[in-house]
Amino acid sequence: MPHAHVFAARSDADDIYHTYLAELARTGRGSSPYYSSARTFLQRWPNPQDWADEPLELRCSANSSTRPFITFLMLHGWLRPSYDYLLERKISSLWREIDASPIGGDLARYLTAARELGFSQRVRTATGSQAPARLLIQTGRRLHQLTTGDLNEFADACRDRQDRTGKGWHHYKAALANTHLVLFHLGILPEPPRRGGPRDFAVRLDGITPAIAEAMIDYLNAKRGTCTRHTVSSMATRLTGFGRFLTDLDPTLARLSQLDRRRHIEPWLTSLVDAVSTKTGEPIGIADHARRVVAVNTFLTEITEWGWNDAPKRKLLFRNDIPRLPRPLPRYIPLDADRRLTDALQASDHELAASALLLARACGLRIGELLDLEIDCLHEIPGEGAWLKVPLGKLDTERMVPLDDETIELIDRIIEIRSPGRPLPHPRTGKPAQFLFTRHGGRLSQQAVRNELDRAATVARIGHVTPHQLRHTYATALVNAGVSLQSLMALLGHVSAQMSLRYGKLFDTTVRTEYERALTLAKDHLAALPTTPAGTKALPLADITGGKDWTDSPALKSRLAGGFCLRAPAQGACPYANICEHCPNFRTDPTYLPILAAQRTDAQKLADDAQRRGWITEADRHHKLIARLDAAITDIQKSAV
Repeated sequence: MPHAHVFAARSDADDIYHTYLAELARTGRGSSPYYSSARTFLQRWPNPQDWADEPLELRCSANSSTRPFITFLMLHGWLRPSYDYLLERKISSLWREIDASPIGGDLARYLTAARELGFSQRVRTATGSQAPARLLIQTGRRLHQLTTGDLNEFADACRDRQDRTGKGWHHYKAALANTHLVLFHLGILPEPPRRGGPRDFAVRLDGITPAIAEAMIDYLNAKRGTCTRHTVSSMATRLTGFGRFLTDLDPTLARLSQLDRRRHIEPWLTSLVDAVSTKTGEPIGIADHARRVVAVNTFLTEITEWGWNDAPKRKLLFRNDIPRLPRPLPRYIPLDADRRLTDALQASDHELAASALLLARACGLRIGELLDLEIDCLHEIPGEGAWLKVPLGKLDTERMVPLDDETIELIDRIIEIRSPGRPLPHPRTGKPAQFLFTRHGGRLSQQAVRNELDRAATVARIGHVTPHQLRHTYATALVNAGVSLQSLMALLGHVSAQMSLRYGKLFDTTVRTEYERALTLAKDHLAALPTTPAGTKALPLADITGGKDWTDSPALKSRLAGGFCLRAPAQGACPYANICEHCPNFRTDPTYLPILAAQRTDAQKLADDAQRRGWITEADRHHKLIARLDAAITDIQKSAV
């Protein structure tokens, strides 16, 4: 005699079947294969959840008539199929059937919140089916009941699938991050998704000799008390490279106290010359080289000063081990290029990132300061106008920057187009803050700003530009306007005059005065140029030096069709010298043969003179002109035959 639970299962199966028939009728999809497939499924699995225990291969083998019934079971809470099946299955009919299902209202709420955060319809729809719909199906919970643990379980299932099949999960990863962000702004999850950030020190230092790795981890944890997270992360990166080098070089090295200058430190210093960046695959620059040496030196020096038992017994690194850094001038953007870049940013479709760059240019902000601006950064001071409060940045200093009307309008526009939502944790304090630059409920990233600058620079045809060059351009404009050193320091947030004086070197008026004085003296050494009465012929070129051979004149010389050019060596060669002869539009004919021949003769004399004086670049310039004249003369002679 059948057990009572068997009768109950059959009764539930009948209810499920008739509900399914009603749903097919509602959507106008009823057909004989659909009816028979549902009946066959329920005959084999009267309790649909038992189907989830079958092998994945069997579950994925369901035919096109059975899959709609499985979707129906999932949407109405009769089946939680497990993530391995949900990740393999494209729920193509989801949006057609979801309205009448228990999870329809939850997904509608999710989509509304995503729209308010600025996500496009395509992204909202894709994200909704990829993550929240599958989460609601598998957990059996309502939207407001979802937890961070549920999202982590989904992510773990994606990783398991990748390990099992080799299929990536970047689409699901992005959908989960967006879902996490939307749930945070709905007040369902307590924290926004974590975007990047340093990994655990033990994971980063994995593979290094255990005792050395342990000392480095203890040191990094100690530095967390006095340094920012970014600074400690950078330390960890450089110490990791040093630790791995030691482990590979000398596997017998058990402790830092056994370090030897000759055996360990000098080979490491030598290796830095050819070191390659793990991010770009390119050789590291001299600045990165210096930072690596400084980081290791600071580490070894401090653990010695702290009296650690594992510290080296003697000093191992010295000042001369740190390579001397070049001192380039600030790289400002020339005026014309600056205007074209501004035009490209103002016309950009990526308005928030473009506006961020325009604000950085208008106020001389570092990129970190820019993105840390809060929504209340604009301050109106009676009688003093509007000011921008720049938050703590690279040098841990705040400052106030005066604003003009155009920049105030820009900030007002940014507030209009930014994404609304709950306050986000501040990277320095962890306290909730309303940041000025938010997109899709999250903070605008540095990479998004850099990408927009690359795009605008391409449109403006000015080559690669970095965000920091906007700051250099701002400072250079202030120097050109005659701003005082004290004001420049205040506006840039510099803590020492030396930092601001770099910009003064760009346009040092004393240097300019001395240059013009020296140039005048150089010109005075040349003979006076000839003057001729009106209507008389110009003197031959040889006469300009008072009867001496004009090619002996100590100047940079060019023979022109209608005259000549003399420039003092301090001026350098004229960029327009003989430009017409080299232009592809240059044309000549037999009537000009005598002029061309005379010009070639003079050009040869000038080349010989420049070679004798050691002006190699000047000699090359004349040789190029000779080659061009020879070609022109040859073409004329051929056409005359």
